[in-house]
Amino acid sequence: MAEDAAPRRQSTGFLLLYALAAAGGAIAYVPFLTILLPVRMTALAGTNDIQALGYVTFFGAIAASTGGVLFGWLSDRTGNRRGWVTAGLLLTIALLLAVPLAKDVPSLIAIIIGWQLALNMMLAPLAAWAGDSVPDQQKGLLGGLLAFSPALGAVSCAFVTLPGLADADGRLALVAVLVAGAVLPVLLLGRPRSFPELNRPGTPEPETGTPRPRSIVVRMWSARLLVQIAEAALFAYLFFWFRSIEPTITDSETAQLFSLVLTIAVPMALLAGRWADRTDRPILPLAICTGILTLGLTGMALAETLLAAKLAYVVFGVAATIFLSLHSGQTLRVLRRPDRRGRDLGLFNLTNTVPSLIMPWLTISLVPGFGFDALFLLLAAFASIAVVLLATMPRLR
Repeated sequence: MAEDAAPRRQSTGFLLLYALAAAGGAIAYVPFLTILLPVRMTALAGTNDIQALGYVTFFGAIAASTGGVLFGWLSDRTGNRRGWVTAGLLLTIALLLAVPLAKDVPSLIAIIIGWQLALNMMLAPLAAWAGDSVPDQQKGLLGGLLAFSPALGAVSCAFVTLPGLADADGRLALVAVLVAGAVLPVLLLGRPRSFPELNRPGTPEPETGTPRPRSIVVRMWSARLLVQIAEAALFAYLFFWFRSIEPTITDSETAQLFSLVLTIAVPMALLAGRWADRTDRPILPLAICTGILTLGLTGMALAETLLAAKLAYVVFGVAATIFLSLHSGQTLRVLRRPDRRGRDLGLFNLTNTVPSLIMPWLTISLVPGFGFDALFLLLAAFASIAVVLLATMPRLR
């Protein structure tokens, strides 16, 4: 019996290598999109840098959305996740190193579109690989490990921008090296245990013998989208909101607070994920996190001092980071069709990219006339809908 039970759990070694590879995606885009690309755009576009960066953001989001679905589907059809991840990694690095070759804004935009496609060629099959390899009883732990991704993305951003470490082109090369160092180990050393039941076409529900209702998938997708809209708004406008409360706050102080949130969230996500696995309650931590982040957004709307604003943001930020990490793991539990797992995860990835298209219009519509408090109250209303969607979901087994 012991030998039969042992393979029911994926090896810790593979889970750690996989989590490192997943963090490679964050290492690729966090320093590049938040600092290195804006600096490059300013050098090329001058005073028109904000407008040009807007074009990059818009077309990049479309490319990322398309790439996630396309390459996830292709990895389903070919049945070769590792090969697509490898190809995506090589192209991602090549296009990062090609950025200095852009001598005008249109050529830079073209490179970024190609880079977004390449990045999703790597990430979409990588996400599906976890669905192929990690049984349900470890998906909470997987989600907790995925909390390292934003944390390592922030650390890599701080590292490559250390004063005197490298020039603009050298920073791109450093990012390329870090991404390769994160993703290559799982490609070269990852030998996951096989779980044939995870990859049988039309895998039924273990309890009922019938496929999982589509309404559960829709609830999971909708809840993540609602939370991601709030997350995208805070990612883009956090510093501006703090400055509206206290004009003397620095960008360094804001970055330190952001790092604190990620540091707190990692161990809490691991604990929550392990609890979900042990108790077989995969959705309850998600519902609790959405409830807490709703309170955080409400507190941000009501904050009148910088201290109150910071405390409310920490509540929101920690809960949102835990939610997004655990949700990524539990999404694999509700997508039961291995023959289209990559494609379906690509559709779930739209919850990461679509907010980049929605959020600017919400902000432009509300903040100039009504202030940030109106925006946060609207985001809190969105998050409260996510609470209801998750809290009333049938229990998963």
